[in-house]
Amino acid sequence: MIIRKVKLKNIRSYEEAEIEFPEGSVILSGDIGSGKTSVLLAIEFALFGLQPGQKGASLLRTNKEEGSVTLEFEVDGKQIVLERGLKRGKSVTQSTASLRVDDSIKNLSVTELKNFVLSLLNYPKEFAKKTNLLYKFTVYTPQEEMKQIILEDPEVRLDTLRHIFGIDKYKRIKENTDLITSKLREQAREYTGMIKDIEEKKSSLEKEKLNVKSLEEQQHENTGKLNEKKSCREKIEREIKQIEDRIEEKKRYEQAEEKTRIMLFAKQEQIRSLLRDKLQLEQQIKESEGLVFDEKEFNLLLEKVSELEKSQEQENKAYVEILGKINSLKSKISESEKLKGQISVLKMCPTCFQTVDQSYKQNILRKFEEDIMMSDRKISELDKEKQKIFDKTSAFDKQIAELEKKIEQFKFAKIKLEALEEKKERIASKEKQIIEVNKDIEMLEKQSLSLKTSASELGKYSTIFENKSTELRAALNDEKSCEIMIATSNKEIEMLKSDIESIAKEILEKEKTKEKLASTTEMEDWLSNKFTSLVSFAERNVMFKLREEFSKLFNEWFNVLVPDTFTTALDEDFTPIIEQQDFSLDYSFLSGGERTAVALAYRLALNQVINSLLSRIKTRDLIILDEPTDGFSDQQLDKMRDVLSQLNAKQLILVSHEQKIESFVENVIRFRKEGNKTVVEHK
Repeated sequence: MIIRKVKLKNIRSYEEAEIEFPEGSVILSGDIGSGKTSVLLAIEFALFGLQPGQKGASLLRTNKEEGSVTLEFEVDGKQIVLERGLKRGKSVTQSTASLRVDDSIKNLSVTELKNFVLSLLNYPKEFAKKTNLLYKFTVYTPQEEMKQIILEDPEVRLDTLRHIFGIDKYKRIKENTDLITSKLREQAREYTGMIKDIEEKKSSLEKEKLNVKSLEEQQHENTGKLNEKKSCREKIEREIKQIEDRIEEKKRYEQAEEKTRIMLFAKQEQIRSLLRDKLQLEQQIKESEGLVFDEKEFNLLLEKVSELEKSQEQENKAYVEILGKINSLKSKISESEKLKGQISVLKMCPTCFQTVDQSYKQNILRKFEEDIMMSDRKISELDKEKQKIFDKTSAFDKQIAELEKKIEQFKFAKIKLEALEEKKERIASKEKQIIEVNKDIEMLEKQSLSLKTSASELGKYSTIFENKSTELRAALNDEKSCEIMIATSNKEIEMLKSDIESIAKEILEKEKTKEKLASTTEMEDWLSNKFTSLVSFAERNVMFKLREEFSKLFNEWFNVLVPDTFTTALDEDFTPIIEQQDFSLDYSFLSGGERTAVALAYRLALNQVINSLLSRIKTRDLIILDEPTDGFSDQQLDKMRDVLSQLNAKQLILVSHEQKIESFVENVIRFRKEGNKTVVEHK
């Protein structure tokens, strides 16, 4: 990983700034408080977001509502641009998060962007849910934090290093093993309690089986009795079925007799209806006597009506012609009035464009007035002629109406006379029907009497049916009592069998539990006595090899920074041991420069161990040192030249306010404060 550029907007003392980082060694130089460390915090924020316990207000510039960091870097030839934003609300929170890989841009959630960065840098997956320990101790650790880890309680320091080395899994394995063995012991106690009554259950099972056998023998006897009662009941049912057939036959006779009576009543009604119809026809014939129809006179009336209608049609045509003439004259008068009005106001001829003489206009207007008067006289004459025609057509209407009334009377008489013969024929037909219906009535009366006699003969079976029904109810009750007895026994047998099955299942489960108890006890014994020891042994070996390598590197870096009179090593808790002339020096009694040397050597050794252990992480080519020379003497500052020359990194970013260090590096970026704003100068 190589950092190319970082852009800051409203981040701490920066309003807007853009800082480019070359490869090789570069120093961020400036007075204390000039904003150098803010750049490193911004880089960490762009990569991983706000860390647990870190407040957004510590990054966002005071009195600003929004801020952002844009980080450009290169990994495996890919150009990566990350942007994260901060927004002030009730508190300062992360807002936007975007990613650009080469030319592809994505908007991601805060968590998605962090996971992408961890994957890109090839950090182990287990570091996704941790703070940036791996980044801190391989790339960027503030010097005071490195001093702090040296001063930590040994157990806390070991836990931190376990996280960094990725071997905290051994401790977790042992803790989880303790939990599992505790659970297994608890499970074993539970299994023991579950199987304590297994022999009692087996004894109870045998007793229940004997009870079932006894009940099944008794049930066999009851089944024989039930079959006898069923045979008796079925015999009675067959007898009842025969009786029911006879009763059903009686019902059929009664229904047939009822239908016969209905038919008889209908025939009687038909006789009465025929007699009424005959009487009505005779009355109508009597009323038609004396009617006369004169065919010749009827035809004369029709001819006269036809002649009157033709005359009326001619008068109507004349009436329409007069109306047409009147309308034509009225149109002519209207046109003349219109032209008269136009000429009366005319001043110039529309054809020759000469002024029209007044006398000429008067002559023309008089001509129009004469035409209008003549048309009015013609209209008056035509109105009189129209009225005469109207009176004439009205007289025709009256004559036609009177003649049509007489014609209708002739038509009515003709219809009456024509229907007279037909009615006489209908009377004869009615008389024949009356004779036939009387014969049907006589036959139906005989049939009804026969059906009544047959139904009466079958009446005795109703009493027989009642007696047999009583006998059947008694047989059913006996059968039902026997069935109830058998059902009760069956239920009891079923319940006992269910209990037997339940007890058998319970015994089977207890046998399985017994096997589980043996397996659980064996597992708990193996985990407690063998597995835990094996894990502890593996952890001790790993930690020993790490401490051995760590101690060797720590001693090498420390000897570069301090005189050869000191010897250094790490104890089992990774605590630095400083010896001078065969006696130990406590860290708290060292000078400020010596404590800084211890922290820096510890930091550089830790960096190399981790990069060796996790050789595929993409941050191994980048080292950031923040004020690594705090408290150094001039002699120690000169030693930093040797340290920097031995660091095997493609990009080294050094933060320092020591001007002497500037000569040790390839590039210098200066920072200075103007008021409360940081200004950046590239050199």
